[in-house]
Amino acid sequence: MLAVLLAATLFALAGIHLYWAFGGRWPGHDEASMVEHVVGRTRGMRAPSLLSGVAVALALATGGALVLATLAPTAWDGWLKAARWGLLAVFAGRGLATYVPPVFRYAEGTPFATLNRRAYGPLCLAIALGILVLQL
Repeated sequence: MLAVLLAATLFALAGIHLYWAFGGRWPGHDEASMVEHVVGRTRGMRAPSLLSGVAVALALATGGALVLATLAPTAWDGWLKAARWGLLAVFAGRGLATYVPPVFRYAEGTPFATLNRRAYGPLCLAIALGILVLQL
């Protein structure tokens, strides 16, 4: 059940990144407010490009597939487990970075700063914890 929940979360995040890649503006209402909520900068900052949005979406979807792979043993289990450790490290690092003041100092005073502390960081830590549970 945990693997399915984690994979669904990663696939949903991939979908959101695709939405942004193709011009979606939620949780903002235009490009500037979207950047303010999702990236944390406004002056001169643009929304992520199509290429970067698709790349992140593919990485998240690959993570979802890696998590689902725990449900069906294969000859590649050693490699898949190593890849999941890497995935865990990425999410743990991103989640912990939320609480290291200098990392996101550039975003102080933006909606991103609040969303990062209340949603983005905790979600990354929860994903990392879920992957850790699957790995053990």
